[in-house]
Amino acid sequence: MRLFLALTPPPELRRRLGELADFAHARCGGRRMPDESLHLTLAFLGEVEEAQALELAEWVQGLAIAPGEWRLDGWGYFKRPGIVWVGSQASAPALAELQHELWQGLEARGLTGRPDRFVPHVTLLRRASTSQRHDLPPIDLAWSYNQLELIQSFTDERGARYRTLAVSPG
Repeated sequence: MRLFLALTPPPELRRRLGELADFAHARCGGRRMPDESLHLTLAFLGEVEEAQALELAEWVQGLAIAPGEWRLDGWGYFKRPGIVWVGSQASAPALAELQHELWQGLEARGLTGRPDRFVPHVTLLRRASTSQRHDLPPIDLAWSYNQLELIQSFTDERGARYRTLAVSPG
């Protein structure tokens, strides 16, 4: 099964991110991410055997993370896959530390794939035909977090979808 660790936004922030996705979609085209799919990936694990997924779920359910706040104040664009996203203009040291600690725990469990670079972001559009960020509104949102989720990504007749397998205490 295809897994990742992520922070998911609280309902009001998810609604606001959805509004930003609508606005960006009208200007940049592409495929808008459904509101229920909006998240911040901390660690993409790829394909994991079911037995290891069960071990990871148990680990996540006992993993307390330090509460924090992430400021979303800028738009971004990954040209090659055509991804329009929102994130921080400044570095996010607390998120970088959390991501680092998670990868230490994952590597201790035999998982590999730590990226060379971590760019905290929430993907709003995929396959956008343009990155007309100059037409996009200023952003100033706060995301308070205190737990993370182990999420399975799968595809069905409606496309890519996510299912939460475990949630850390919060």
